[in-house]
Amino acid sequence: MLVNDKVLVGKSGDKELSILLNKANRHGLITGASGSGKTITLKVMAESFASAGVPVFLADVKGDLTGMCEEGVGNEKIEERLNLLKVENFDFKKFPTRFWDVYGKVGHPLRTTVHDVGTIILARMLGLNETQEGVLAIAFKIAREKELPLDDLKDLRMLLQYVAEHKSELTVAYGNVTPASIGSIQRGLLMLEEQGAESFFGLPALDIKDFIKKNDSEIGYINVLNAAELYKKPTLYACFMLWLLVYLSQNMEEVGDLEKPKLVFFFDEAHLLFDNMPSYMLESVIQVVKLIRSKGIGLYFISQSPSDIPGQILEQLGNVVQHTLRAYTPSEQKVVKAAVASFRPNPEFSCEEAIMSLGTGEAVVSFVNEKGEPGICEKVTILPPQSKMGGADPIRILDVINSSELASKYESTTERESAYEILVKQAEEEKARREEQERLAEEAKQEQLRLKEEEKQKKEAERLANKPAKKTGAQKALERGVNSAMSSIGRQIGNSIFKGIFKK
Repeated sequence: MLVNDKVLVGKSGDKELSILLNKANRHGLITGASGSGKTITLKVMAESFASAGVPVFLADVKGDLTGMCEEGVGNEKIEERLNLLKVENFDFKKFPTRFWDVYGKVGHPLRTTVHDVGTIILARMLGLNETQEGVLAIAFKIAREKELPLDDLKDLRMLLQYVAEHKSELTVAYGNVTPASIGSIQRGLLMLEEQGAESFFGLPALDIKDFIKKNDSEIGYINVLNAAELYKKPTLYACFMLWLLVYLSQNMEEVGDLEKPKLVFFFDEAHLLFDNMPSYMLESVIQVVKLIRSKGIGLYFISQSPSDIPGQILEQLGNVVQHTLRAYTPSEQKVVKAAVASFRPNPEFSCEEAIMSLGTGEAVVSFVNEKGEPGICEKVTILPPQSKMGGADPIRILDVINSSELASKYESTTERESAYEILVKQAEEEKARREEQERLAEEAKQEQLRLKEEEKQKKEAERLANKPAKKTGAQKALERGVNSAMSSIGRQIGNSIFKGIFKK
């Protein structure tokens, strides 16, 4: 509830505990055991920010946040709490809401390009090791150098095929590219497609301006991501949310400290983001958390325990709401002590005892004060939300989606000439060149054979022309007869001459 331009979260007697709008970008944390009231706290804060004209993004992993598009309804428990807190001017109302869905089923399709996701986050999506991630980085570098837009998964698959076919020359220029690594990446892409992630990649990509809009009454839109299906794939969910954080950090302008944030981002089930996160990636996330504040963005992580959040990030979270924690085992007691250590102690009560004895809807809170310092912890009762408790009617959700100005912008996918089309065209041109070269080579071969045959025929003709004519049988018989006759005549003449000589 927005009271005096402050986000009123809860009350302790007559004391109001509120987040100051000009300190809301100091980030925050909502923790507590299951069923302790974290979702209600999130809704109360999101509604208040929206009322202040601050757009909100949140992931709905259970389906119970959609009710913010419908007006709340009073009941006995809500009336009892309002009377207990002595809240004045509380009214039930609905909030301008936009629904998003990575799968495009219950919300506007939320897409981005493979290129914009980048190698680090994509490698985690695909479950790649360091060597395979290196090969993926080589593929991305080739895409940049050859001006091959990577829009969707078919673009990346075609690029990997190109890399595999040209691995010999690429290895010399970029480093070792093995068929095994290419195969692992291709298998990872297949698994990603089986999880339905193919719909996440493509165009039109998300325009960040659509996240930071207000309605005509200057109330900030509450952007609800339908994450019920996405949450069933924890790694995919964590990678998507991580991409969104990085995307916001890279695309929002530097604005410094403002009177109120430009956007507040709630990250539910935040422990999934940090589970098994490589150290180099964690360092990048820490930098994002530190720098995104200057972009006018407040980050609020939601998880069961403060220990789910790395210490260096926990240090950046100034506005803290701690619901009850159970401490039956030594490890759980250690978690409680860690939570207590993050608060400025209040001499009026034991913070540790308070955290373990809190009822549903109660919390220990500490918010950043005007000086930018963490406030002394206070035990409070959280306000009820002004919108509908639980999920909205499915028909109402569809009505909100269809009546949104964004429906025509994101519902249909678009295609442009990207890596797939370019590489297919190049492959076809290369095939045509190869076939033309083979055709010309075959023609040259046939021409050589023809010339060789002509030369052979020419030599044979010359040989035949210079060879004496072959005599027929009759010619041979006549010749024998002539020779025989000549021999006979010769003998007769010889005898006559011989006789003549001796007669003398």
